[in-house]
Amino acid sequence: MCLAQAPLLAAGGAHAAEDPPPTPPPVEVEALAGCWKGQGTVMGKPVTIALKAAPIVGGAMMLVQADSAAKADPTDAYAAHLLLGGRKTKAGEPAAIVGLWADSFGGDGASQGAGKVTADGFEVTYPYGETAFVNRWVRSGEHLGWSIVMRGAGGKEQGFASYELDRVGCP
Repeated sequence: MCLAQAPLLAAGGAHAAEDPPPTPPPVEVEALAGCWKGQGTVMGKPVTIALKAAPIVGGAMMLVQADSAAKADPTDAYAAHLLLGGRKTKAGEPAAIVGLWADSFGGDGASQGAGKVTADGFEVTYPYGETAFVNRWVRSGEHLGWSIVMRGAGGKEQGFASYELDRVGCP
């Protein structure tokens, strides 16, 4: 053990060498690794979007960096960082996902979400008061679909954002 880790271990902030390894992100999340560009709409407004996704913290989580701008006004920009990791589940259950959302709205825009692998990708739901934002990801080869719906307290869903992206080379 590195001496720099000793305070973390004492505070419970790191795992000892004999602890089991962390649950990695599901393969559906890891498949986002790389760079993606595309377009979509946010609340009906046409936007361009670029994503860069890479494993971090020793492969225990994925970091997705999203940057978008309104087509009509490129200065109307938005940025978000999503941390996605795996969570242990019971045998036979879909792989579980933990998500952390941080964006250009600052601390008021941050949320911790939970999700699961689905038949065609994965989804993560982030709560914001009485509303939740459900992020659905579907990858098919070099194409990626990402949609976000708002789900109210009664369970009714309303479209919020939808993107279609293609894999591109990373700069």
